[in-house]
Amino acid sequence: MNRIIITCCLLFTQALFAYAGGIIPQPAYMQEGKGQLLLTPQSGISSSGDCANEEAILRKWLADDYGIKLGGSGAKSATRIILVADPVKFSAMGKEGYVLLVTPQAITIQAPGAAGIFYGIQSLRQLAQASPGKKTVQVNCIEVKDQPRFRIRSFMLDEGRYFKGGKIVKKLLDEMAVLKMNTFHWHLTDDQGWRLQIKKYPLLTQVGGQRDSSQTGTWSSSTYDGKAHKGFYTQDEVKEIIRYAAERHINIIPEIEMPGHASAAIAAYSWLGTSKKQVSVPVKFGVMYDIFDVTDPKVVAFLQDVLDEVIALFPSPVIHIGGDEVKYDQWVISTAVAAYMKANKMASPADLQIGFTNEMSRYIEKKGKRMMGWNDIMGSKLHEYNDALPVTGTLSSSAIIHFWKGDNDMIKDAAARSHDIVNSFHEFTYLDYDYTSTPLEKAYGFDPVPAGLEERFHARIIGTGCQMWGEWIPDEVSMNRQVFPRLAAYAEVGWTAISRKSFDQFKAAMPFFYDRWK
Repeated sequence: MNRIIITCCLLFTQALFAYAGGIIPQPAYMQEGKGQLLLTPQSGISSSGDCANEEAILRKWLADDYGIKLGGSGAKSATRIILVADPVKFSAMGKEGYVLLVTPQAITIQAPGAAGIFYGIQSLRQLAQASPGKKTVQVNCIEVKDQPRFRIRSFMLDEGRYFKGGKIVKKLLDEMAVLKMNTFHWHLTDDQGWRLQIKKYPLLTQVGGQRDSSQTGTWSSSTYDGKAHKGFYTQDEVKEIIRYAAERHINIIPEIEMPGHASAAIAAYSWLGTSKKQVSVPVKFGVMYDIFDVTDPKVVAFLQDVLDEVIALFPSPVIHIGGDEVKYDQWVISTAVAAYMKANKMASPADLQIGFTNEMSRYIEKKGKRMMGWNDIMGSKLHEYNDALPVTGTLSSSAIIHFWKGDNDMIKDAAARSHDIVNSFHEFTYLDYDYTSTPLEKAYGFDPVPAGLEERFHARIIGTGCQMWGEWIPDEVSMNRQVFPRLAAYAEVGWTAISRKSFDQFKAAMPFFYDRWK
C-alpha cells in the first residue's frame, strides 16, 4: 500500500511542484521559464573544459534510466546539452557553484570546474520527466543559479561496530552524490572492531577485526546473539572506494580513534594499553575501560606508524582522530602515567589528552594534512564518568573541532580560539536516534550556525555532518531505515541558505527520492 501511495504522489507532484521546491537541496536561485525541451536519442552533447568524467556520467544516466544514447556535437537533433567548465570565467560561483539553464533548444550547465558541472547534473536529474512509452525526456524551461552554504557536507558511517562492505558503501556514496553531499566520514576503528588493513601491524585486523558475539536489544541489555562478527577493508579495496567517491566529488575523511575507543587495537597488541594486560575485543557496546597509554613512546610510535599508512592511502586533506569519550580511570591509577604528567607539568588527565592530541596534530601537519577531532579534545567536561578536572593546556588552533555534545558556549569558545568547526550536534544529527527523538522536520530544521554566535565567527562554521552510529544496525535494512529519508534533510541543511529553506517545499520535492528509496 505504501509503495502505491508513494508512486501516486510522485506522479502528482512531478507536475504540480516542478519548480516550487522541485530540487533537493533547494537552490540559491530558481526561475521558471516558458516551454519545454525534449531530449531524444537524436539529441547531442558537447563539453569544454575539465568535465569529461561528468559528460560520461550524464550519458550513462540518460542511457540507463531512459534508453537515450546521446550523440556528439554533430547530432542531427535541434536539442542538445552543453557543459562548460571554465575556472576563470565562472570564478565568482565558487568551487562548487553552477548555473543550469534550460531553453526549448538546449540544456546548458556552466561552472568553474567539474564539481559544479556534476552538481548541475544532479539538479537536472530531479527536473527530468519521462514521456510515457517513448525514449523521450521532457525538461521544463528553467534557470538555476546555485552554490552551497557550507564547504563540508558530511555523512558518517560507523563500521567499527558492524562491518558493511564496499557494495553497501558505494550505494551510500551514490545517494550522497545525488544530494550534493561532498564528504564521507568513515569511522573505521572502535572498541568493537578494527576495519582497516595496516600492513605493519597485521594483528589489528586478524585479531581486532573480529569478535565472538554482539550485544542485542538495548544499551542495558544482557543478551547477546552468540554469532561471530568480522570484516575489514584491504588497502586495495579502500583505494577502489576512494576512486569511486572521487568520481562523485566526495572526499573520504578516515577516522582512526585515539586515545579512547581503543579496545580492538589493544586486543591485538596488549602493550598498547595502559595496563599492558591482554583483553578481548568487546562484545558489549558502549564506552570501554581500556585506552591507549599515550605516555609510552612505543605506543605513540605505533599510532604514528598507523597514521603514516592512513595518510599515504587517503588523499583527504583532513584526518580525523576521534578523541571522544575517553575514560580516564586507567590513566588516573597508573603510576607511570602519574610520573609522566608530573615531569611534563600536566595538571590532569584532560591536560594529558590535550598534550597527546597536539602531538598528533603536529605530526599530521608535517605530512601536509589537518587534524580533526570530536570536541572532547578541547578538554571540556562532557561526561559524567570523568571528574571535573583542571584544564591548563591549550589545544592547537589548527585542529578542526567536530562538535557533537555540549552547549552553544562551547562552540563560541572554540570559534573565539580560532578553531574551524564542523557542527554535528547530536540532538539533531545522530541517525541512530529514532524518529520520535529526531523526526524529519527536526532534522531539517537544524542550523549549524548556533544562535548567539557573533557574526564575525560565522565563517568558523565550515560544515555540518550527520552520523550513522553502528551499534544497532547489524545489516543494510536496519541501516537504511535510519538513514532514509533523513539524509535528504541533512543535505539541505548543509547546502541551502536559511532564507531559501522551506519544509513545505522540501516535502513537495521528496517524492523523487521516495521513488529512489522505496
